[in-house]
Amino acid sequence: MLSSGITVHSGIRELPMPRQFNVASAQLGPIARTEPRASVVARMLKLLHDCERRDVRFVVFPELALTTFFPRWYFEDEAELDSFYERAMPNDDVAPLFEAARNAGIGFHLGFAELTEIEGRKARFNTAILVDPDGTIVHTYRKVHLPGHREYEPQLPFQHLEKRYFERGNLGFPVTETMGGQFGTLICNDRRWPEAFRMLGLQGVELVAIGYNTPQHYPRVPAQDRLMDFHNHLSLQAGAYQNGTYVIGSAKAGLEENCELIGGSCIVAPTGEIVALAATRGDELVTAPIDLDRCAEIKAHIFNFTLHRQPDMYDLLTKTM
Repeated sequence: MLSSGITVHSGIRELPMPRQFNVASAQLGPIARTEPRASVVARMLKLLHDCERRDVRFVVFPELALTTFFPRWYFEDEAELDSFYERAMPNDDVAPLFEAARNAGIGFHLGFAELTEIEGRKARFNTAILVDPDGTIVHTYRKVHLPGHREYEPQLPFQHLEKRYFERGNLGFPVTETMGGQFGTLICNDRRWPEAFRMLGLQGVELVAIGYNTPQHYPRVPAQDRLMDFHNHLSLQAGAYQNGTYVIGSAKAGLEENCELIGGSCIVAPTGEIVALAATRGDELVTAPIDLDRCAEIKAHIFNFTLHRQPDMYDLLTKTM
């Protein structure tokens, strides 16, 4: 590394990646159970083209962005269930998104249901990837904190069968150096668990992308309904501040198959402040400029982990209750 900060690689002088750029949350409105992926991708492409017009360098699409939120139904037909999963990424359905993003030089986050094979058996994960501006998948995360229930409960107005349709993620909480910074991902319910954020924070994360599908109504504790939007932002803001990182939250929102999903897609600064917020529960692009160097304001002072953490006093955090 030269004193100028210019990297020399194979005799080629490469300028360091800029750490100040525009980012976006690409909120999606409802996706019908019968809406084909091609239609969803066309909607995403419109948001991506808007990103290009606004000079956005990185955009976050929601959790399970390519289909309706299928865990709200109980499926007895395995073939029907499998139709909601992606067996490869990229695939023919999402190839136009990868191509358009690559041509525009825009990196993106995409959440989807993943169907793969482990030791000869089917394995299903709620997955998110980060794709860098040249179209390369550089980061994969599989959701760890699966909410909901495993068995069919007919008394509920809708199901939440993530524990039935997905395995717990097996990749841990990776952080990847890309686009000039340290990037990580969480998915929906993960955002409520400070341990998940802290696992990323301990690795120096500077931007966390989070997609979510969150119902407005919580059948088990309906008194919480009025707080769903508040709790969403509380989790995102606390995670950002306590780990000195930007957080981009992207919702699937609106009335989807008779289930109202919250919106509130936003961009949060390392100080915990919301700097951009969605105004609707439909397809909407929310943008803001960020400066990854601002993460140091928190990391070097208020939450200086090396100076202030006391891990020898936290033994209960890893004990099985």
